[in-house]
Amino acid sequence: MKKLLTIVSMVGLLTFGTANLYAQDAADSAAAPQTEQAAAITPAEEAVADAVAGDDLGGQPVHQALKQKFIEGGVGWMSPILLCLILGLAIVIERVIYLNLATINTKKLLDKVEAALNNGGIEAAKEVCRNTRGPVASIFYQGLDRAGEGIDVVEKSVASYGSVQAGHLENGMSWISLFIALSPMLGFMGTVVGMIAAFDAIEVAGDIAPSLVAGGMKIALLTTVAGLIAAVILQLFYNYLLAKIDSIVISMEDASISLVDILTKYLKK
Repeated sequence: MKKLLTIVSMVGLLTFGTANLYAQDAADSAAAPQTEQAAAITPAEEAVADAVAGDDLGGQPVHQALKQKFIEGGVGWMSPILLCLILGLAIVIERVIYLNLATINTKKLLDKVEAALNNGGIEAAKEVCRNTRGPVASIFYQGLDRAGEGIDVVEKSVASYGSVQAGHLENGMSWISLFIALSPMLGFMGTVVGMIAAFDAIEVAGDIAPSLVAGGMKIALLTTVAGLIAAVILQLFYNYLLAKIDSIVISMEDASISLVDILTKYLKK
């Protein structure tokens, strides 16, 4: 019996050992193509990474390529376009900060003013407006300051001072509009000058050679592209600022109507 069990155990070990050997061989043979495929893909991935790391402009970094194109386009024409872009963006940043500071929660301010009127009268409501930033609080203060002269005077005061505050919100917008129009004009002027230079070179040489035309055409194309890029960037910010101003003006008008209603109820008491 013991011999039989020993023989069965040896046969089982041999069977499982052979199966494991075949399984390992199969796994090695299956892993080999994957290793070869990975080895084949790795150079391609490295090539893509190299293409991404070095940009399309001759393998140069972006800032160096832009600097080179700026010089090739002619410093005399590219500099005014760059100046228009810088000045326009400076005004945009100032306007964004100003308009964000001018934006407040008008409903919360109305609640504070109404509570101050009911508890402390006109002077308490004016104090709330003094301690609140923004054009809406300034309009409220002007209306409250003339509450003793009647509701009609309050309405006229609120409407007049609202127009003044709307004008303050639009400060600098005309300059941004100027730079939007001026940038492509300068670019097109550089284009015309570049074409004239190209034709002058052809006239002097008496032959239409690509090397003669290339210099003038390069100035023409680069200045046009630079002017259009500057105009597009400023136009996007200009439209954003217009939408922001419209939103604030609508909020001012709505809040002014609510203030007149609150004062009407208060004066009837």
